[in-house]
Amino acid sequence: MTRSSRLSRAAILTELKLAARKGDRAALTLAIEQMKLWALSPRYWERYLDLLGHPLARLVDMTVIKQGDKIARQKGWVKAGRERAKPARGAKVPAARPARAKPVRPATAAQASLFPDLGASFATSREGSRAGLDAE
Repeated sequence: MTRSSRLSRAAILTELKLAARKGDRAALTLAIEQMKLWALSPRYWERYLDLLGHPLARLVDMTVIKQGDKIARQKGWVKAGRERAKPARGAKVPAARPARAKPVRPATAAQASLFPDLGASFATSREGSRAGLDAE
């Protein structure tokens, strides 16, 4: 069976669903390549953002392609920074929780060297080389 060369939202979602259901890496690769084509060319941005309405496509965008938010921001569809929601007039502000105290760790001796045989000879050779550099 030959596939159409034209990309469609349904075809991409079919590949994503097949990859999710059966773990088909070839279907996932094909879907990602098709999504990249749409995401990286301004001609298809509106179709790509429509595709991101599906949870599987959004997941792929957030983990692999990472272009959906950037495209929406460039088109002016998303505010750059989100504002905090203002509490209602009659709503009570919950009291802040006290910060948890960090658990105190018992003091331990210095960490043992991973290379005990190398430690003594390495330290003396470094000191000797430093003395030579200081003399110059």
